[in-house]
Order: sequence, then C-alpha cells, then structure tokens
Amino acid sequence: MNLDFDSIVETGTTLLTALGLKIVGAIIAWIIGRALIKFGVRLMTAALNRQPIDATLTRYLGNIVNVGLTVALIVALLGYFGVETTSFAALVAGIGVAIGAAWAGLLSNFAAGAFLVMLRPFKVGDYVKVAGMEGTVREIGIFSTTIEAADHVIAFVGNNKIFSDTIHNYSASPLRRVERTAQLAHGVDVKDAVARLKDAVSKISNVSRTPVPLVEIVDFNTRGPVLAVRPYTHNDNYWQVYFDTNRAIAETFGEAGYPVPAEHVTSLPVAKAAGA
Repeated sequence: MNLDFDSIVETGTTLLTALGLKIVGAIIAWIIGRALIKFGVRLMTAALNRQPIDATLTRYLGNIVNVGLTVALIVALLGYFGVETTSFAALVAGIGVAIGAAWAGLLSNFAAGAFLVMLRPFKVGDYVKVAGMEGTVREIGIFSTTIEAADHVIAFVGNNKIFSDTIHNYSASPLRRVERTAQLAHGVDVKDAVARLKDAVSKISNVSRTPVPLVEIVDFNTRGPVLAVRPYTHNDNYWQVYFDTNRAIAETFGEAGYPVPAEHVTSLPVAKAAGA
C-alpha cells in the first residue's frame, strides 16, 4: 500500500513539475513573443512613416498587424500545450449564437473602420463631432476610434456607431464660424450697436478678414432685439475667438452705456366676474 502511495506521489510530482515547466515556458514565450510583435510593429510603422503615407492609414495597418500576430501567438501557445487548433476552432464555432452575435458586432466595427480609412471622412488630428462626441481624433483603430475632448477626456467610440451616424468634420474647411448672440434693450439704436460690434469684433486677434464678421438682427424677445455675432476663424483658434467675442460684446455695450435689457410684458386686464 505504501509503495502504491509513494508511486502515486512520485507520478503526480513528475506531472506537476512537467506542467509547471510548460506553464513557465508558455509565459516566457508569451512575453518574448509580445515583445517581438511590438518591436516588429514599431519597425513597420517607422518604415511607413518615412513614406508619403497618411498617419491614419499607418496606425490602422499597425493595429491590424498587431492583432493578427497576437492571434497567431495564442494559437502557437495552444499547440504547445497539445491543444488541437482545428478542434479548438470547431469548438469556438459551435459555442452558440451569443458568440456569433458578439463577433458580428466586432466584425461590423472592423468593416466600418476599413471604410473610415478608405473613404477618409476625417483623419488623425481633425476636430470632429461623431456619435455624440466632440473632440480631436487621436487614433482610428481596428474596432474603435479614439477621440480627445476639449477637457482632455479620452473617449473610445465604436467605428460602426461612427459610420452609421452623421459625421461633422470641423477641420475639413480652413475656416470655422463662431456663433454668439448679443441682447439689446428696448430703445437702443440698433444701427449704432451693429456698427460698434462690427468694429470691435474685427479687431479681435485671429479673426478672418474674409468673410467679414457678420453682425445682424437675428431675433426679438421681450427684452428687445437680439443680434447675431458671427466672426470666422481657423479651427485652431476657435475657442480663443469665441471667448474674445464674448468679451468684446460686454465691453462694447458697457462703453456705449447701453441699459441692461429688462423684461417688458404687457399684462392684459382681468375681466371682472359677472355680478361683481
């Protein structure tokens, strides 16, 4: 009985040792493999960057190569552990509809990413508004696009969601219009206010001279006329011109001594009740 127990312990120790060595070898192979993959992708990216190739396409190809080689490494490690890759693929294929639906979503994002690269509605560095997100495009990945908002928050948006929605590319045109409004009080000379604002806005740094800034009546409300103040500028200077325009409106109206707009609501007489 003791001999049988000792034999079992010896056999178990041998098997565990062999398995442990295999696991250690797999970990080492994974670390070395991933390092080689990253090194290879960096070499490829550097080579493409020396060519007249757009940075968006370079990053997209780098992502594809990275994912493809990583999958090949995983399959190789499975083979190292004695897993039949053909049987493994058949097992994955037969897991069920849930996995298929998940892959369908990934494949739709992959296809949308390919179309984004080919059709080029925007590129890395453009300021866009897509799928409810607004910011600068930092990367167009295989499955998602990385967007950095104005407050430096990073968002990862699925490519299919971007491609199936409206895309606003603010960098496609060399100029972007800043849209502000200025409330006037009743009784203020509108022509005088328009002339003052046009002069003040035209002096703001980085405001485009052509087309000229637009200042016109856009609406009326209970406080008085509302002016639309719309200078043009390069997208890089948008927020600077935006805030400077607000400051110009406040300073111009203050220097002119315009009264503060107040509500003017005409109250209707209340009919007396019958017999009162």
